[in-house]
Amino acid sequence: MSAFMSAFANLVGSLADLLQPLFHGASTAAAIVLFTALVRLAVHPLSRAAARGQKARTRLQPQIAELRKKHGKNPERMQKAIMELHAAEKVSPLSGCLPSLLQMPAFFLLYHLFSSGSIGGEPNALLSHDLLGAPLGGRWHDALAAGGVFGGNGLVYLGLFALVLAVATFSYRLTRRQMAANPMTPATGPDGQPLPGMGAMVKMMPLLSFATLITVAVVPLAAALYVVTTTAWSAVERAWLYRDVYRDRDTAASGGAMATAA
Repeated sequence: MSAFMSAFANLVGSLADLLQPLFHGASTAAAIVLFTALVRLAVHPLSRAAARGQKARTRLQPQIAELRKKHGKNPERMQKAIMELHAAEKVSPLSGCLPSLLQMPAFFLLYHLFSSGSIGGEPNALLSHDLLGAPLGGRWHDALAAGGVFGGNGLVYLGLFALVLAVATFSYRLTRRQMAANPMTPATGPDGQPLPGMGAMVKMMPLLSFATLITVAVVPLAAALYVVTTTAWSAVERAWLYRDVYRDRDTAASGGAMATAA
């Protein structure tokens, strides 16, 4: 493990050296952003596949609703029928999870790298690097202790929080539009009735974007940069991959408004 972490530390250091002429003292922070972008670029084909799968699952919602209605009293038969439908349409219910799962190792690597005082038996030189004076291995509570909310380090975090809030608001609106365009068929129990709490969970889904604020506040600054970058990438990527869904909804809404006015 130590050899692997040493290799990863060398990778981050090499990227920082490459970016140093452009970003000077912030080159390591820029290297983390670049590393995050490379990870997201690597998993982008999976994100595209996940978007196709989500659109296919949405298309199958009426058929799934019929299967649940038909086999509502026989859960095993209902699940088998739904799985057969997915298999026939070549849709994987888990495809949407793969991009997120494959990114987790990169996040934990950065978390561990900037939380460890030594790497491979040597002092961790990366901990001496900072972003506008805020140590990349530090956390928000360290910034508060060093100068308060409006101190030099605190302002770095305020900037990150503002960026996260903007991205979360954008993601919230995207999720609301996507859910409005493609209402989800609620999961039902053996009696055919909606499962308790599912309605509240669906309503909470658009708000999950704001949970990133908590993550940024508690992890090392380097890992926070990863989270902010990947969250922003996800928002832009989702807007692009689902642009036809939003366009169709807006067109339908405009047509409905014109018909009402007429």
